[in-house]
Amino acid sequence: MAKTPSPRPPLGWNSWDCYGTTVTEAEVLANAEHMAQHLLPFGWDTVVVDIDWSDPTARSHGYNEGAPLHLDDLGRLMPDPERFPSSAGGAGFAPLADKIHGLGLKFGIHVMRGIPRRATAERLPVAGAGDAAAGVSVGTGASAGAGASSAPVTADQIADETNRCEWNPHMDGLRHDHPGAQTYYDSVVALYASWGVDFIKADDMLWPYQAADIEAFSLAIERSGRPIELSLSPGRDLSLTRLDHLREHATMWRICDDLWDVWEDVEANFARFARWAPTASEHGWPDGDMLPLGHIGIRAERGEPRDSRLTPAERVTLMTLWVIARSPLMIGGDLPTSSPETLALFTNADVLAVLGAGGSREVFREGDLVLWTADGVAGASGWVAAFNLGTEPLSVALDAGDVGVPADEAVRVRELWTGEDVATQRVTVQSDEARGVAPGSVAIPVTIEGHGARLLRWEA
Repeated sequence: MAKTPSPRPPLGWNSWDCYGTTVTEAEVLANAEHMAQHLLPFGWDTVVVDIDWSDPTARSHGYNEGAPLHLDDLGRLMPDPERFPSSAGGAGFAPLADKIHGLGLKFGIHVMRGIPRRATAERLPVAGAGDAAAGVSVGTGASAGAGASSAPVTADQIADETNRCEWNPHMDGLRHDHPGAQTYYDSVVALYASWGVDFIKADDMLWPYQAADIEAFSLAIERSGRPIELSLSPGRDLSLTRLDHLREHATMWRICDDLWDVWEDVEANFARFARWAPTASEHGWPDGDMLPLGHIGIRAERGEPRDSRLTPAERVTLMTLWVIARSPLMIGGDLPTSSPETLALFTNADVLAVLGAGGSREVFREGDLVLWTADGVAGASGWVAAFNLGTEPLSVALDAGDVGVPADEAVRVRELWTGEDVATQRVTVQSDEARGVAPGSVAIPVTIEGHGARLLRWEA
C-alpha cells in the first residue's frame, strides 16, 4: 500500500496559525512538551513544523521572493540552523525529531510540491537520477551522490517552470515525463525518513489537482521504508470524483482553503463536511483544516497576535462539527500561552470519543437549524449534534425519530460539553411546546445560542 493506514484521524499541533513561516526550535519544543504533559493522554500525539523552515529570512505576513533557502548539495531543503540550532552541521531535523519522539510524540514537517527554484538555477545534481535516466535501479535514492552515470541529471533538467505554485515563490514544478522527477522525490523522502519524520504535510497538491505529484510523492514514501502519514493541501474546490485516488495515496486531505478565526470560514465548511464526512474512514480522512483556537497570530501569515476571534459559542461549534465529521484535528494556537478555557476544548474525552463513531452524516438542514448524527453500538447508542447558524438563540424540540434516537423515554440523553442530562418527554398531543413532534414520539428539547452547538450522546 502506498500510504500509511490510519485507524483514526490524526490529532496534533501545527505551527502555522501562531507562527506562520517563522517558528523556532524552542517554540516547537515548548508546544511538544505541553502536548506531552497535558494532551497526549487524550490522543493528541503529532507535532508539525509548517512551511519555510529552510528560509533564514522568513517573516510574518507573507513569503520572500528569491529567499536564500538552505539546501544540501542535492537540491533538498535543509532547516535554517539559526532557528533550528540542532540542525547545524547537516544533522537536519533528526535531533529535534529524537527529542519529540522522546516525549512519546510523532514529528511532522511541511513540504511544497516540486523542486526549489534555487536548485534549478544552480543546476544541482539529483541523487540517483543519473542511474534512473540510464535505466538502472536506484532503490530509495538516499543521499548516495549523483549516481554512477557519467552524465548526472541536474535540477534544471527535471524542473517545470510552467507548473509553478501560484501563491508561493520558492518552487518549480517537476517534469514527470523525466525519471529524475521520481528519483528526486525518492531522495527527498529518504532524507526525511532518515531524520525520523512521521508525518508530512505536502502543500500545493490539490488546487489545482496535481495527480502526478501525489502519486510520485506517495511512491517515494513507500520506497523510503518508513511509515509516514501523508497530508495533502490546500483543498480549495476539491471534488468527490477524486476520492478513490486520494484514498490510494494519502492519509488525509484538505477539503477547503486556509481556515481562519472568522465565522464565515467555519460556516462554509458545513456544506463541505456534509459532502465529505460519509467517506471518512481508516481508508483516509477529509480534513477541514487546522483549529484556529487559542493564542494565534503571534508571527503568523495573517493578523496580529490575538486570542481566537471566534466567540466561545463558535469555538464549541467548530470543535463539534470537526469531531462529528471525523476530521483530523490540528491545533493552531500556541499551547503554552493559550487559555485554560481553550485547552479544555481539547481534553473532553466524551467529545473526542465521537471520532470513533460510524455513519457520521448531516440529516437535516432547514433555516438556521442543522442536525448531524453518528452511530455508536448498533441500535444501542449514538450521537446527535445540533447547530444554530443564526445569531439569535434557538429553542427547538427535536423529534427522536428525526435524529435516529429510539422513541423510548428510558433512553438517556446527555449533553457532552456540559455533562448534563437532557430531560426527554413523550408527546401525547400536538402542542407548541413540542411543535413538529407527533404524538407517540419522544421530544428532545434543546436551546442553542447564536452560532452555537449542542452535542448529545444517547444510550438505550
